[in-house]
Amino acid sequence: MTDSRPDDAAAPRPDGGTPPGWGSPADREEPVGEPVVRADPAVTGERAREAVGFDPDDPESVQLAAETVRAFSENTVGAEDNVYMLRGAAACAALVRGVGSYKAAAERAGGDVSVSFIRKWARVHDLPQAIRRHVARGHIAPTAAKHIARVSGDARFYLAWATVDGGLTVREVRQVASGVNEGMSIRQALADQGVALGELTLTLPPEVYLELRRRASLENRSPGDVVSEALRSYFSDSA
Repeated sequence: MTDSRPDDAAAPRPDGGTPPGWGSPADREEPVGEPVVRADPAVTGERAREAVGFDPDDPESVQLAAETVRAFSENTVGAEDNVYMLRGAAACAALVRGVGSYKAAAERAGGDVSVSFIRKWARVHDLPQAIRRHVARGHIAPTAAKHIARVSGDARFYLAWATVDGGLTVREVRQVASGVNEGMSIRQALADQGVALGELTLTLPPEVYLELRRRASLENRSPGDVVSEALRSYFSDSA
């Protein structure tokens, strides 16, 4: 079924925020360099055993991060590999934390590594886990994740979910991020790309679908309204 949330209290606030008590921080909560997503078999399968972490407080690990960043920038291995991209992003973030600045990190990595390169990928590493998991699964291209990381707050989540559900291209993600950074609301920026915020296609068990439709009809409500009410209650109870 396909539906959208009504424009009521359950819809995104004009500022792109979520109702009080909902959601989670739009920035990384785990330690820098820790392979939380890459080491999860549920996301990366057997490759989870190959996950490499980077400790910004360990000189040897910082050196490994520097070598990884340089190889990553030269694209010598793992091109178009989402998990490899996340590893490179982790190395960028750990290297910056380990040496103290983007400039020092670029100098430590050497080669043609630029401050801009390290900054962009370190931001990807700083995205919240819920978004990084979709990058690892291939639902969000790493190049799109770089633009999602350019915006802050709940706009990050809205843009990420619009990318997954609305099939936004990397170019469209970049345009939305630019619009938001220029002062446009995330809702308007997405609307300009033909994405109606809140629309989602769900597959339900037949018996649940039947009952949803029956109750919505008897109550003179849309299926989306019934689902929104149920989810509001669920999220509030689990907050």
